[in-house]
Amino acid sequence: MEIEKTNRMNTLFEFYATLLTDKQMNYIELYYADDYSLAEIAEQFDISRQAVYDNIRRTEKVLEGYEEKLHLYSNYVVRNQLIDQLLKEYATDEKLVKSLQKIQEIDEEEF
Repeated sequence: MEIEKTNRMNTLFEFYATLLTDKQMNYIELYYADDYSLAEIAEQFDISRQAVYDNIRRTEKVLEGYEEKLHLYSNYVVRNQLIDQLLKEYATDEKLVKSLQKIQEIDEEEF
């Protein structure tokens, strides 16, 4: 499993987990976050390895679909890049720096 895909799925999961079914959440979390194999997940839920695989693939598409429509992750990345840029450009403006840091804290609390 490639690390970039794992990181992306974990990140999308953080943003959209509440939109998934319990089964989808369980499988994705075990597979990507906890690094369980398909066989281990199948054994835990007493289903076939193929059923786990199919569910994970469908859930990946669901997560990508949510991101395509809602852009929560991509907006988060762009927003943080802009904040970092402003923090560098206006590092001497204490009031602005504090406000930007507060925005970052709010973002971090949400996810």
